[in-house]
Amino acid sequence: MTKRARTTMADDKSTDSVRIERVLDAGADRVWLMWTDPQHFAEWYGPEGATVHVAKMDVTVGGPRLVRMDVNTPGGARQMWLAGEHREVVDGKRLVYTESMADEAGNVLTPSQMGMPDDHPVTTEVVAELEDLGGRTKMVMTHIGVPPDSPGAAGWNMAFAKLAARLAEASP
Repeated sequence: MTKRARTTMADDKSTDSVRIERVLDAGADRVWLMWTDPQHFAEWYGPEGATVHVAKMDVTVGGPRLVRMDVNTPGGARQMWLAGEHREVVDGKRLVYTESMADEAGNVLTPSQMGMPDDHPVTTEVVAELEDLGGRTKMVMTHIGVPPDSPGAAGWNMAFAKLAARLAEASP
């Protein structure tokens, strides 16, 4: 059943986005589970070396998400909280959610509070689209507000390598 979002990225002044396409050796139902089940999401999300300690997701339109990821940066270890809201959920096919830097209570932080440039978007949007290819899945992820040459884009590529490895293991 299709459920549409209320709005799009109203506060995102950026037209930058990273788009990554992969064909994964698993059915769309398994890939969907990796995106929507907190335990499975925590196993692959984030760049190499990152650890997800909190993954709370109400995967319904308007449902909140809160993720805590510990990541090593050039400036040292850093704890990152990401909060958002699910904007669109089409079971097994399409997931759209917002993502903002936040504190542990899910309160959105401004770029300056995070030590980032003021022109960095407060909120970005992630769109994950899945197409069942008969035992394999074409996955297209677009992260609106994240430039293609950014550390965030590199992080997604590393995360998808972890996702592919996880899918190659025994069924979840």
